[in-house]
Amino acid sequence: MQNDYDPRTIEAAAQTFWEEHQSFKAVEDPSREKFYCLSMFPYPSGRLHMGHVRNYTIGDVIARYQRMRGKNVLQPMGWDAFGLPAENAAIQHGIPPSQWTHSNIAYMKGQLRQLGFGYDWDRELATCDPDYYRWEQWLFTRLMEKGLAYRATAVVNWDPVDQTVLANEQVIDGKGWRSGAPIEKREIEQWSVRITDYAQELLDALDGLGGWPEQVRTMQRNWIGRSEGVYMAFGIEDSDEVLGIYTTRPDTVMGVTYMAVAAEHPLARRAAEGDPNLAAFIEECRQGGISEAELETMEKKGHPLGLNAVHPITDATVPIYAANFVLMGYGTGAVMSVPAHDERDFHFARKYGIPIRPVIAPADWAGRAVRTATGTAGAPTLAIDGEPPLDWSAWNERFAEKGVLVESNAFDSLTSQEAFDAIAAWLAERGKGERRVNFRLRDWGVSRQRYWGCPIPVVRTADGGIRPETDLPVRLPDDVVVDGSGSPLKRMPEFYELGAGETREIDTFDTFFESSWYYARYCSADCDTGMLDERAKYWLPVDQYVGGIEHAVLHLLYARFFHKLMRDEGLVDCDEPFTRLLTQGMVVAETWYREGPDGRKTWLNPADVEVTRDEKGKLLHAVLKADGQPVTFGGIEKMSKSKNNGVDPQTLIDRYGADTVRLYTMFTSPPDQSLEWNDEGVEGAARFLRRLWALAVGEPAQESAGEVELDDADQEARRELHAILRKALYDYERNQFNTVVSGCMAMVNVLYKLDDTPSGRTLKREGLALVLRLLAPIAPHVTHHLWRELGFGDDILCSPWPVVDEEALRQAQIEYVVQVNGKVRGKVEVPADAAREAIEQAALANDNARRFIAEKTVRKVILVPNKLVNIVAN
Repeated sequence: MQNDYDPRTIEAAAQTFWEEHQSFKAVEDPSREKFYCLSMFPYPSGRLHMGHVRNYTIGDVIARYQRMRGKNVLQPMGWDAFGLPAENAAIQHGIPPSQWTHSNIAYMKGQLRQLGFGYDWDRELATCDPDYYRWEQWLFTRLMEKGLAYRATAVVNWDPVDQTVLANEQVIDGKGWRSGAPIEKREIEQWSVRITDYAQELLDALDGLGGWPEQVRTMQRNWIGRSEGVYMAFGIEDSDEVLGIYTTRPDTVMGVTYMAVAAEHPLARRAAEGDPNLAAFIEECRQGGISEAELETMEKKGHPLGLNAVHPITDATVPIYAANFVLMGYGTGAVMSVPAHDERDFHFARKYGIPIRPVIAPADWAGRAVRTATGTAGAPTLAIDGEPPLDWSAWNERFAEKGVLVESNAFDSLTSQEAFDAIAAWLAERGKGERRVNFRLRDWGVSRQRYWGCPIPVVRTADGGIRPETDLPVRLPDDVVVDGSGSPLKRMPEFYELGAGETREIDTFDTFFESSWYYARYCSADCDTGMLDERAKYWLPVDQYVGGIEHAVLHLLYARFFHKLMRDEGLVDCDEPFTRLLTQGMVVAETWYREGPDGRKTWLNPADVEVTRDEKGKLLHAVLKADGQPVTFGGIEKMSKSKNNGVDPQTLIDRYGADTVRLYTMFTSPPDQSLEWNDEGVEGAARFLRRLWALAVGEPAQESAGEVELDDADQEARRELHAILRKALYDYERNQFNTVVSGCMAMVNVLYKLDDTPSGRTLKREGLALVLRLLAPIAPHVTHHLWRELGFGDDILCSPWPVVDEEALRQAQIEYVVQVNGKVRGKVEVPADAAREAIEQAALANDNARRFIAEKTVRKVILVPNKLVNIVAN
């Protein structure tokens, strides 16, 4: 074996071995326990970043660990290849998106291979491949036939930069998630899928996902947002029309003082025809997105329609306003407004001089005479004897709480829950309302007005109808140069004109459509007769899924929905796609900047900054290496291009080798926590691998003949090795790979202390066999090489997983701490199999303990097995 550790040579040889032996090819075998391990596939942006490396290393460690435990493992990889970044890059470089995408795939695939990830490359897929997207087109035609896919006019989020519709989940703080442009509201026709038909099932099934982080399940519960309420119909004064609303607080209906409708509501549009000011307000409302998060933070504005609604119980009239906080796509596009008991309604009423009518008193006022009056600045009040009044001159959180009804006619004195039932029944009896279950979740709008995506397989017929495309796949023209002026498909009659007056849909699918079922296609990647075949039923569900928590209510929810659609087509026979989910933490690093005269910050890469710290690590000062001038610390943030604090994985691989990069990313923090980048830590990981290499150098390739009995010191060292092994095996099961690496380091330390004796050499060989297998999933190249060089076998992947020798853990002697009245007074050693009486006598005979007992009477002796003896004396 060569003396120096040369990762470049070693890693290339290991990767060649795996490729030649097809070490990671997955074959269905019903006689073996399967394990499907999957990491979220990447967008082919051009180069891997450290977030990719960490994510895929975690997945590969899990897959290799399960493989070495004897399971039949599938770990595939592919490319989430459609999307706007490719279009934007193509515009910038003047090349077709397909050319840019496939070039990036080739480069990134090479990087993944360099890192030694154990993928079955025979199952590789790219979502821009017609052999892939033809099957989602087929499924969409089936959804059309079932009425689960439909085209309708809807108010949508419009990204004016990317020139496309965005789902609510893709609008972050009122801006497009990719472009960062302020979102506009537009009303357009688009295709949607009825995810709301599955809302209850999606919600209920979360209880069975015990292998998912509770945080993700909570996020999905909140996004689905099930509520129980009442639908009720308000009349329109001097009209036969009704204005329907849904509320979860029917107990407050007697406090309604105005109604609010969306700017796009038919009532508002009709009223605007004779009111230029209202028309201008409606136009203003078009700016901004339609997400609930944005509505929470925006300034609330409104404009009266000049119409009145008729209360369904009292027949009183209240004004109707168009309001920018009501959306046509949510519920009925109208809400009842109770300013006394809703903070948003309160501030709106104060702004526009609308009356406030309290109808709910605190629950602890039940059974007491409640008085109404006018208080500060003419605001209403509620009061009872002996308590300070509630004054509506300013908002108080107590106003929104449930309680008992007042000023509510026949419903006075009922609790909020009692009133819910009573008012719902009253309305139902008169045909004015009913109880309903509602969901916050909206149907999934899947149309996108862009080029680089999967064509929606729909044909518009000559008579104005629509039909599913029958000749699949509908291929996207791939030799197209885009110029940023919207989708080029609009200018390609050769694509959309079909003859006989028929035209093809030119919208493409939201790219989440492709990523919602890729995990299943891996199981049948070469199937050309259907979306999936019987192999999917062997592999699914995915046993371990690894990816970022930022996908909790986007990809993960859509994938669960898609899985149920495929189940209902008979393609899969399980209800959920992912049994266990690991959401890895972010890779974060220091940020540094300089601020220019105009206040703009120029972000500097940490590698270009020289930092001085004190002995405790506190920052003293930092300068730019290039000019020696000071720079400012900008905090620790997620690695990103915008903050210029990323580290290029390729540079690290070239300098240290893939195993060092893998080891560092696993050792620095638990997988589900953030990893704070530290260059010294990378060097430390490299030192450990060199130390492991040096330990193995000079070891014979074969075990020495004959058994060698270990001396006492080596028996104790062996006990220590197997104690470390037990802890490491437990940590593997918990995916706590950082402490597995710590255990491997501890093992190496034990092995370095062994004497060069027959006993020491025997134990060293056993210890190397243990540590190499423990480390193999994390640093696979060096362990593969050393395993072969030391003659342990041809392929460490096929070696039996290490097992703790329980006999080795048995101790001949056990040390007990001796306490007198709870204070440590000495220590004693006794045989491991000593009886309780012998342990107590040894403790009582301890010289120092006897000195503290002196003339006192021993009242009790407390024994904690294998730890301590406490003598109680007074």
